[in-house]
Amino acid sequence: MKVYSYLLNRIEEKKAAYLILIDPDKLSEEQLLEFIKICDNSDVDGYLVGGSLITAGDLEKTIDNIKSVSKLPTILFPGSVNQVNGKADALFYLSLLSGRNPEHLIGNHVIAAPLIKKVGIETISVGYLLIESGKTTTAEYMSGTKPIPAHKPQIAAATALAGEYLGVKMIYLEAGSGADNPVPVEMVSIVSKVISIPIIVGGGIKTPQQAEERVRAGAKIIVTGNYFENSSNWDKVKEFSKAIRIKKSFLV
Repeated sequence: MKVYSYLLNRIEEKKAAYLILIDPDKLSEEQLLEFIKICDNSDVDGYLVGGSLITAGDLEKTIDNIKSVSKLPTILFPGSVNQVNGKADALFYLSLLSGRNPEHLIGNHVIAAPLIKKVGIETISVGYLLIESGKTTTAEYMSGTKPIPAHKPQIAAATALAGEYLGVKMIYLEAGSGADNPVPVEMVSIVSKVISIPIIVGGGIKTPQQAEERVRAGAKIIVTGNYFENSSNWDKVKEFSKAIRIKKSFLV
């Protein structure tokens, strides 16, 4: 089964899917293997791998390590063209729609396209919207773009709708790794009422309640990453997963 179809099925079955973001720079090999085993036993749906800037980590080795202990999909979440790797099961083909930097709207995509074709990896087109989060994040700095103001959900909704009309398969509302504040619930709600494609929400989600609130508002995929780079939080993975699985009758 294609990863895109798998994600849609998980959303249909569970009302929302849960992905863990792995930054190759953050965990040692031993820590990574232990963490993946915990996630696999905590009803996680898959893994995103990548980052805005990878300095010391090894992307391919990270993918290999994940796949050595897990059968769940491994999806590239590339911060640059050099993060294209055929070892993964799929790739989020991200277009930074919230910014006005042409390199992140289409320029890098042209460079990456032949590489993606060569390795034969499944691509999932995703409209990426960077949202103001209380501080400058790595994604904001590296992309050279301004985020959408957190108090302007209508801008996010119009941008997401434009992305849907352009043909992207999902919209990613991203506060950024280690964000002070997650994407506002009101913004998730307003965007979900305007578009008909799945909404992914990530960045700054530090509690199961915050994850649940965003699912209730219309998020179809929740992503957590930075919070679990601290091993003292690993026992909370199952709590996050449980909070995200909301019965349909309770959804707004």
